[in-house]
Amino acid sequence: MTSHPNKPLSGIRVLELSRIMAGPWAGQVLADLGAEVIKVERPGAGDDTRTWGPPFLKDATGQDTKESAYYLSANRGKKSIAINMSEPQGQTLIAELAAKSDVLIENFKVGGLAKYGLDYSALSNKSPGLIYASITGFGQTGPNKERAGYDVMIQAMGGLMSITGEADDQPGGGPMKVGIPIVDLVTGLYTVIAVQAALQQKKHTGKGQHIDMALFDVMVGLLANQASNFLVGGEVPQRMGSGHPNIVPYQSFATKDGFILLAVGNDRQFKKFCGIAGYPEVAEDERFKSNAMRVLNRETLVPLVAGWMFQRTTKEWEDVLAKEAVPCGPINDVGEVFKEAQITARELKLEIPHPLSKTVPMAAPPLRLDGRLNHAETAPPMLGQHTRDVLADLLALDDAQIEELYARKIVA
Repeated sequence: MTSHPNKPLSGIRVLELSRIMAGPWAGQVLADLGAEVIKVERPGAGDDTRTWGPPFLKDATGQDTKESAYYLSANRGKKSIAINMSEPQGQTLIAELAAKSDVLIENFKVGGLAKYGLDYSALSNKSPGLIYASITGFGQTGPNKERAGYDVMIQAMGGLMSITGEADDQPGGGPMKVGIPIVDLVTGLYTVIAVQAALQQKKHTGKGQHIDMALFDVMVGLLANQASNFLVGGEVPQRMGSGHPNIVPYQSFATKDGFILLAVGNDRQFKKFCGIAGYPEVAEDERFKSNAMRVLNRETLVPLVAGWMFQRTTKEWEDVLAKEAVPCGPINDVGEVFKEAQITARELKLEIPHPLSKTVPMAAPPLRLDGRLNHAETAPPMLGQHTRDVLADLLALDDAQIEELYARKIVA
């Protein structure tokens, strides 16, 4: 992929004091869009996810490195600087870096950075233009503000697990988490939105601001139509497997050789589908003629459709339905996803050079502006890989000063 230095956020510097996924995901998206992102890590340990393996990246000899696949997924395009925050001089270094940054992202517990003099109040007094994004489990206010928050815990408390998985009376029924850290990921994306909005507002006011981002808030917002169904209709949504509370038929069905996801989104599509299946009269049945009626008569219609779908293979259904613009698709595993022709056509798999291996494979970000895929061209950094360069380039420290910091274990 050709490097394009003039990206949308070129010239923006981000200081990232975060770990795990939500903060790092936000930092990675900003890096993909051209921002310079400096990740501050603990000497000797770094981001917790560095140890979240296997799998680990293999070196040129096929041996495991210390770079976990989990860590690699969220730290593309950054610089890593290892600073001992518990030391006063380490705190000073971080404050000086913050003063030279446009944005700071942190995910410490509420008030956790105040004891280091690195909270919003302390830093904004010196740098009123700083945009300071705090990511916590429950936000800076409210009765739960002191509680730690992890993705799966918020999926549970925020209602997502109550509407994910098969119904309790079905095989495999019971609460189920989503297979990716969805709350962390979307919190990261909302953080990027808020940061860009704050950057835009700063153009008019000259001032930064404190962004208060909470995993729980994001999860409640993500309930979307399910929240609206409850707030408007008064009924608590339940788990429905792959079914949809407001659209029928809109779920997975067994075929002759596997499964397919059928997504009939309107009456016109349903009429086409029934014709293709060989039962055009069903589309004229008053019980199924409109989506609202199909939802009311779900228990009658779904078994009927299930019988139809079992008569052909997944590929046969996909071919005939796609030709008539009836939405459907195979239920791919992750390996099958990366075999899809669309992956190659859209350049959705990256191979980025890495110091310990020939390349590191990564999923590309879906950031296509003016036909150009925006992604950072440098691999996720090794722990402290850029400490010396950042201290010299941004803080103008000379070799002797930097060596003293290393000797005193202020940096690594």
